[in-house]
Amino acid sequence: MLKLTYTEAGLYLEQVAIPLEILIAQRVVLAIRAGQTLHVEPGQASFLLPADTIALAQLELTLQLDPNPSINIVPVDADCVELSVCGSWIATNADAEEGTFVTVLSDRAEFFIHKLWQIAQAQLSYLT
Repeated sequence: MLKLTYTEAGLYLEQVAIPLEILIAQRVVLAIRAGQTLHVEPGQASFLLPADTIALAQLELTLQLDPNPSINIVPVDADCVELSVCGSWIATNADAEEGTFVTVLSDRAEFFIHKLWQIAQAQLSYLT
């Protein structure tokens, strides 16, 4: 499963080995014990990834061999593509700008998306 955490500081993507249902159940229990509200709904997340890496070509090949309608890759410019995935949004309310987005994809697709994310972060840290 891929977990995207949206915070005031930015976006963080990680690959998580627990099942979606367990992660959501744990988050519900945490919210109840903390006396917080929790909003969970189906949704879509999009983020930019580098277009000129071998990992993107491998992800596209993976999607050709095992098509997944919940993943969409659209070129933005010569340097970036926008990757959109379907999943679940978990936040304190429906309009929250901070929260967690989770999606379950094939192991190979998750691996290459995570790898692309790491490449993008390395490129960003090199530029700063």
